[in-house]
Order: sequence, then structure tokens, then C-alpha cells
Amino acid sequence: MPKLTDAAAHKRKADPDKRIEIHDGNGLYLVIQPTGAKSWAYRYRADGKSRKLTLGTLLEQGAKPETEAEGDLPALNVTEARQRASAAAVKMQRGIDPGTERKRKEAKVKKTVSHILDQFIERYAKPNLRSADQYESTFDRLVKPDIGDYSIYEVRRSHIVNMLDDIDDESGPVMADRTLAYVRKAFNWYASRDDEFNSPIVKGMARTKTKDRAGKRVLADDEIRDVWAGLERVAEPSCYAPYVKSLLLTATRRNESSRLHSSEIDGDIWTIPGDRYKTKLDHVIPLTAAAKALIGEKPEGIKANSWFVFSTTGGEKPFSGFSKAKRDLEAAIAEIRKREGRDPMPSWRLHDIRRTARSLMSRAKVATDHAERALGHVIGGVRETYDRYEYLEEKRAAFEALAGLLAVILSPQTNNVVALRG
Repeated sequence: MPKLTDAAAHKRKADPDKRIEIHDGNGLYLVIQPTGAKSWAYRYRADGKSRKLTLGTLLEQGAKPETEAEGDLPALNVTEARQRASAAAVKMQRGIDPGTERKRKEAKVKKTVSHILDQFIERYAKPNLRSADQYESTFDRLVKPDIGDYSIYEVRRSHIVNMLDDIDDESGPVMADRTLAYVRKAFNWYASRDDEFNSPIVKGMARTKTKDRAGKRVLADDEIRDVWAGLERVAEPSCYAPYVKSLLLTATRRNESSRLHSSEIDGDIWTIPGDRYKTKLDHVIPLTAAAKALIGEKPEGIKANSWFVFSTTGGEKPFSGFSKAKRDLEAAIAEIRKREGRDPMPSWRLHDIRRTARSLMSRAKVATDHAERALGHVIGGVRETYDRYEYLEEKRAAFEALAGLLAVILSPQTNNVVALRG
């Protein structure tokens, strides 16, 4: 018969000299460590050996039972612990070792995309491919920062498509297709080694018809406010909020802002060098007061006047943890919308912010040519060849108009005042 109640479990005292195990029946034990920590364990025999499976910790008095998070142990009351012990006993009757099953699940969770790509490079690419260095460089630069920390079993087609869209936007369709081919080969290699993995890559993902796949998503005003509000809740990394805001205020691509270096800034002028810009030409951006405020001061520990502005390593390396930070931001936005009784925010990606900036410029009555120049687009034909005028003042006016309209959107209560002034 069961011997424990919740009250009795909490009253039992620890022995400072040894661990105590109290049998509750059906293989369930309350384990009390010399430190006073209490947990639940299921003891059983498998393959002729005695084994122990830790089920969880003892739930604090008055608290509600927890739902087990993947890879974590929950806090359980007596009833919950008995239910889990009974479930483990049923598995044993069916010939399933519950301890081995948990270890397999935990190992499965730890297999991230980055881990699998590293395995592919070491076990297959280096011994068999002359282009192994190209694979490794592409994975490190373009794949791992985007989807690297996903479990290989959680990565979806949408994740692959969004990654390819970002590569297409920043490096062109050829690089996107090459990356797709590399990732497809790595995923197919791993699928041949794992019974449970199915590659999310399917036919039709290539960037062969970029115009047909061109993104059209533009954030609405309430979505911009939600992004800003969500960023206030994402405390780590600390550089993420100013980084995302910079994408809208400077209308830049994801990597153009993430790799912003102090050497590229002269007063209120940011010059993105051609060797890291899509057009291969230098792109000059006049920084508004709002944009410049995001840059911040020189990080502590940097001796030379040279550092990456958005960094998690004190300026030594540029920010690259896009996928995890974006998931945290999306979770914060979802919480805000749920609390206010609104529908979830439709899927979006960072490049949509650049498209949103362009749309806001049009809305702010910025001339089309000036807006295109502000985004670094090259005007084709004869003008591309002979018109070398930098349009600096026109760009400055375009970014000031963008910042002004954004300020109105973020503070809608001032709309009436702005309208009267207009």
C-alpha cells in the first residue's frame, strides 16, 4: 500500500550523513539527499541489473504540478509521481526499458543542425570531397547562424525557405542555390544514417525564378509597434534590440547591419564597403539621430578604435545568433498579442523590415529615385553608367522622413498633432 502523502513527503527530514530512499510502492521511491533536496525515482530491473530512473523533483507545497519540458525534469506531487511510476512499469511489461528510452530522446534533442553539419564535414566531406572547405565555409557563414541551433528533427521547410530567401536577398540566387545543394547533400547523408529523420528539403526550393518568389510581406503599423514592444522584452543578447531597430532606420539587409564596424562610421555617415555589399559598390547611408543613438559607445576592453557595433563578444565578432533571438522575439510578440486578445502575428522575417522601410518612404512622400538610392539600388541604363552623383542630401532627407514617420507610428497619440502641422 502507498505509504506517502504530500504532507508526509515534505515533513521527512534529511540525514546529513547519507541519502535516504523511502519506498512508496510499485517501484516508486522518494529520494532525500543529505543536502535536503528531494526527488522521485523509479527502481526496476532490466537485463539482470538494478536500474534507477529519476522521475522529477518533489513539488513545493501549494504549487501546481508542472508539464515536463523536453530535456528537463518536472516538479511532481505524490499523485503525479505515482502516475509516472505506473507508466514506467507498463513500459517494462511491454519490454521497453524506460531509462534507455529517455536517454534516446535526450540524445535526439541534442542533435542540432550545427552538430549534424559538423559530422557531415568530418565523416563525409573531408574524406570524399575536394570542395569540403567550401562546404564548411558556407555552413559556418550562411547556415549555422540561421538554423544551426534547431534540432535536426525540428527544422521545417519554412525554415529552409526563409534561410534561402535571406541568402538570395543578400548574396543573390546563385549563392542561395549553392547553399541549398550543400545542405541537401548533408541532410541526405544524415537521413541514410538515422531511421527517424526525413529531410525537409523538397523539389522547387531552388531560386531559379527569383521574381516569382520575390517577397511581398510588409509590416503593418500595429506589427511595427509589436516588434518594438517585443524587443523591450528580449533582454539577451543586449545588442539584438538596437540591431533590429537599425534594420528599419537604415533600410539595410540583415548581414549589412549585423556586421557594422566602427571603422565604417565617420560622424553621421555610414559607408558600407563594396566588398560586403550586394551591388559590389560602396553604399553611403546618412545616419539620423535615431539611427546613430543605436550605435552606442565603445565597448569596455577594446583598446584600439575598432570594433563590431552589434556584438555578443564585446565587439570582437559581429552578432550572428539570428534564429534563437528571433524565436525569443516572436514568443514575446505572441505573448503581447495573446494578452490583448489579438490574433497571432503572421509569419515574417528580418528582410521584411527592409521592404517595410521602403514602403514607409513612399508613404512619407519620398521621391521614388531618392528612396531607391537610399536603399542602395542601382538605377539601370545610361543613368547607371554616367550619373555618379551620390544623392547624399536626398538620401538624408529620405531617412529623416522615414525616422519621422516611424516616430508617429510608434506614438500614434501624436497623429493628430502631425496631421495639423501637415
